[in-house]
Amino acid sequence: MIFNVKSRRGFVNITPDIRKLVTKSKVREGLCLVNAMHITASVFINDDESGLHRDYEKWLEGLAPHEPIAQYKHNDTGEDNADAHLKRQVMGREAVVAITNGKLDFGPWEQIFYGEFDGRRPKRVLVKIIGE
Repeated sequence: MIFNVKSRRGFVNITPDIRKLVTKSKVREGLCLVNAMHITASVFINDDESGLHRDYEKWLEGLAPHEPIAQYKHNDTGEDNADAHLKRQVMGREAVVAITNGKLDFGPWEQIFYGEFDGRRPKRVLVKIIGE
């Protein structure tokens, strides 16, 4: 799967996409790994609630503010995305969900999200479905 978030940061609910892949796989009992394949993007599980997403944005920006860019040694290379690397580290690189009776087996309110911290270009998400 490829995502191209048009803004610098954003959260995309990818649960419907992953459900389709699980159905297509015909796996009835197993595991689904969803992995952000770029160092400035994330995959995580949480609630699909807009207030929570705004809270994430505020919290992450407080932990690793984008500006001033010069505060990060990584940006001495000419990049401006050191904060995105740090945000990804906090939010995680992958999620694993059980497949039970052919469906993603979530807890209440759980959804899978792609988190983008340095967007405006295509990035790959790997999905591996294993089981019987």
